[in-house]
Amino acid sequence: MMQIARFLGQDGEILEGVVQGDEVEEISGLDPMLKGGRRVGGKRKLADLQLMPWGTGRKIVAVGKNYLDHAKELASEVPKEPLIFMKPTSGLIGHGQAIVLPPSTVSKEVHHEAELAVVIGKRLRKASEAECVKAIAGVTCLNDVTCRDIQRAEGQWTRAKGFDTFCPVGPWVTVGLDWSDLRVQCRVNGVVKQNGRSKDQIFPLPRLISFICAGMTLEEGDIVSTGTPAGVGPIKAGDVCEIEVDGVGTLRNEVRAE
Repeated sequence: MMQIARFLGQDGEILEGVVQGDEVEEISGLDPMLKGGRRVGGKRKLADLQLMPWGTGRKIVAVGKNYLDHAKELASEVPKEPLIFMKPTSGLIGHGQAIVLPPSTVSKEVHHEAELAVVIGKRLRKASEAECVKAIAGVTCLNDVTCRDIQRAEGQWTRAKGFDTFCPVGPWVTVGLDWSDLRVQCRVNGVVKQNGRSKDQIFPLPRLISFICAGMTLEEGDIVSTGTPAGVGPIKAGDVCEIEVDGVGTLRNEVRAE
């Protein structure tokens, strides 16, 4: 396995590098499947870098109610087919950046949602499940931050899940990881709130990706997020929200008021 981080360079450009412990070594020339490339720079301390999210300039496609226990906690019927929605790329932030809550006059109930997400490495259109598996470039963490009160009130989810900073992704992407049975966990201020496993998804990842690309072409660099396990709950200003996926690492974001 290999972990690939995106980080902000001194001149404001987005660079890529291989994570090695508490350091990153810059790399260039990666193909869309996050393979190949060559080492081009010295090692840099992770603590000195601003890590950047994956998915910039691409699509973020997500699925709702993909864990039975989560559907039950929302008092919702279990979907017969994947329930697909999209998050805007304007909501993307990286590890260490702040989730900014809207004013209380807009929403009083913002929730965390820990998710396993994957980066697509090959163009997919009407692809089989087997073809979709081969197009997964790597695995990362995603927090599908949601204004639950807006979601309930409006029925459709775009505004509730689409606020700026409502799509933390990172801290990096792990290449070569078996995604079929990974622990997906959320901690708020160090307390475990969600603790699920990807094997318990109603619609497994190959089925999800094949379902999506049956009608919507997936392009290189797009992100597909796979749903959240039970335990979603509120976050407030001053909280620290951590999303951890086995084999990837921990995506950490503070929460602050606008």
